[in-house]
Formats: sequence, structure tokens, C-alpha cells
Amino acid sequence: MVLRPLGSTGIQVSPLGLGTVKFGRNEQVKYPSSFEIPDDNAVRDLLALSHELGINLIDPAPAYGNSEQRLGRLLPGSRDEWVIVTKVGETFEKGHSSFDFSASATRESIEQSLRSLRTDYLDVVLIHSHGGDLEILQQEDVLETLRDLQRRGLVRAIGMSSKTVEGGLLVVQECDLVMATCNPDYNDELPVLEAAAKANKGVLVKKGLMSGHVKGAEGVSRSMEFIFSQPGVSSMIAGTINPAHLRSNVAALEAVLGET
Repeated sequence: MVLRPLGSTGIQVSPLGLGTVKFGRNEQVKYPSSFEIPDDNAVRDLLALSHELGINLIDPAPAYGNSEQRLGRLLPGSRDEWVIVTKVGETFEKGHSSFDFSASATRESIEQSLRSLRTDYLDVVLIHSHGGDLEILQQEDVLETLRDLQRRGLVRAIGMSSKTVEGGLLVVQECDLVMATCNPDYNDELPVLEAAAKANKGVLVKKGLMSGHVKGAEGVSRSMEFIFSQPGVSSMIAGTINPAHLRSNVAALEAVLGET
């Protein structure tokens, strides 16, 4: 896959990123069927296949169980071959999410992610919104704390996994990139993508395949065609623990982008 610029961050990302929810969490998720969390050998093989297929973007989070710890142990190759996009603000324990956007919680989360991922820097850190995007950005300390960590060199780029149009537009103004929802059945956030393209800010698309609810090869291709016809899209995150699905997703995307 041909790498794409993540806005003006200087970071180059594969147009398909690997989501890792299923590496560490199978409770309170919205996938169409239940699943078992894969063992280390299966995760190691899937990461090696991702690397072989040209994927360099990996998307863990503290809210995804032990996904960061597993990546720290199992990610192949050298650190600079991967773009790690993690998050702050949400944790998941005993079947429930909790949110904390304070300065102290943000710093502690970054420090823990650095330890878990066995790295001395994070490529991208996104604020993991609970839905109150504007409140988080305007009233909490998380954004300014991330800016400080960015100035210190611990984080290369910052943004938010937003949930509202108003929040996404503010993220475009205040941050380096935005993660927004986009798929053929949901286009409410297209103004966010358009604003990001105009401002040369990075765009990561989530729920492009509707958390696994898109059916069949035709549905996947249709979704990818819609997403990558939008302005400014840097990469689409798709989570899987199935090597065949990973191969077919890459093949579909390369066909959509004319890279085959």
C-alpha cells in the first residue's frame, strides 16, 4: 500500500490501519458475533501478516483491555516501522468504562502506555471521547496536558476520537488530526472531513465497516469507495483477528485505490 500523509504532521500512514479492540477485550463490544480473544501466537502471526501486507498503522487504547501490553511484547520489526495511535481518557475494567480527562490522569495514562508499548514516544494520542466533545476540549485539562507532552517530545501528534460534528470541527481547529465516523450509512460528520482537508489536518476514519456489520466483499468495497472518495482521508481503521479478513480488506482497498 502507498503511504499517505497524516495531515501536516510529517507522519506517513498506510490507508488501512489495524484496530486492536479484539486483541484485549470481548466484553461490551458491538460486533455482530461473539469471539474469543486470540492467544499470543495468533496475535504475533496477524501482526506479521499486517507488516507483510504494508500496514504500518496500529490502533490500541487503554480501554481495549491489554492490547497495549500485547503489542509491546509482540509487535514485529523496529519501532520506526510502525505508527502507534493510542488514546487517553477512557479505561475499561470489570465490564465497565470510566472516563477521566484530568491532567494527572492524562499524564499517568501516557506514562503507562509508554511502559506497556515498550517505547519512548507515541506517534499519535487521541482523546477517547465519551460523547461530550466540547465539554472535554473546553473545560477539561486533557488537551493542554497533551500539548505539554507533545512539546516534551513524548507525543508526536494529538487529536480526538470525536463523536459530534461540533466537537470534530473544534478538534480540526485545535489539534493535528481527528478520528471521525464515516460510512455509506452515516454521513453526518462529512463536514468534519471537509474542514480537516481544508486545514491540512489528518483524518482517521472509524466504523468504516460499521464494526463488522458490513456484509460481503461487495459491501466492503462499497464502503471503502465511499470513504476514500471523501476529502482528506488519511487512513481507515478496521479491526480483525482473522487473517483471511485482513487479506481481503487489503485487497479490496488496493483495488479501490487503483494500487493493484
